Amino acid sequence: MIDFLLNPVMAAAGCFGYGVEAEGQVDLSRLGAIVTRGTTLQPRSGAPAPRMVEAPSGLLHAIGHQNPGIAQVLERFAPRWATWTVPVILNLAASSAEDFASMAGRADVPGVAALEIDLASPDLARRGRPISLDPAAAARVTAAVRQATDLPVIVKLSPAAGDVRALTRAVVEAGANALTCGGGMPASGATLGSSTGTLSGPAIRPIAIRMVEQAHDAVSVPIIGCGGVATVADVLAMLAAGAAAVQIGTALLADPTLAGRLADELRLLRPPV
Repeated sequence: MIDFLLNPVMAAAGCFGYGVEAEGQVDLSRLGAIVTRGTTLQPRSGAPAPRMVEAPSGLLHAIGHQNPGIAQVLERFAPRWATWTVPVILNLAASSAEDFASMAGRADVPGVAALEIDLASPDLARRGRPISLDPAAAARVTAAVRQATDLPVIVKLSPAAGDVRALTRAVVEAGANALTCGGGMPASGATLGSSTGTLSGPAIRPIAIRMVEQAHDAVSVPIIGCGGVATVADVLAMLAAGAAAVQIGTALLADPTLAGRLADELRLLRPPV
């Protein structure tokens, strides 16, 4: 249920902020969709510095979900999103099913095409463990969100989950319309300031591709691959593994125009029927 995408190449959560930050330097209409910065129920100032450091074949980061909170996000940005051609997917982050459902219930407004429920982040999880490491907890969150909104619900799962087949079945049975497989990998023992670091970039791409393969085998909903995608060959590898679309994340921090170029390259290799 992601037929609203303009093409299979999306910007991953956080890399374009809320989209308005990139509007002047990137042709957003070339993207399949934009996923927003992670948004929480209440404003958050984020983690203390340092927040990012380059790692071998990737980026170690601990941002802490800095954002103005769901009410301000919708008031400031949704009217602008409603004027765009590119669909905007609102990424929601919380540590409880109640908070996820509360935000989902507010988000069905013009300009929001779908919700991405971030169960992959360690920032808001107890003891730094993503919610999606527990199929029962992930299913509870998904069911609460599904009950609270009529928008398409995309559930984002952590690459730290290992074999994700049981997990994907649990969240799809609970009401997920699509899955994002990948994103950052919690880096146990690696800290930035006082926060546990998350590793993203090419180093986690093989893990993300494995997640896509397992999810595709287990469920019939669309799968979005996310993790280390930086070239059209990476996009094709994700699609070959079973993804219906891909998200570009860390690579956009070095080149904000990359996602649009990859969408164009993919269109040349796989012209519309």
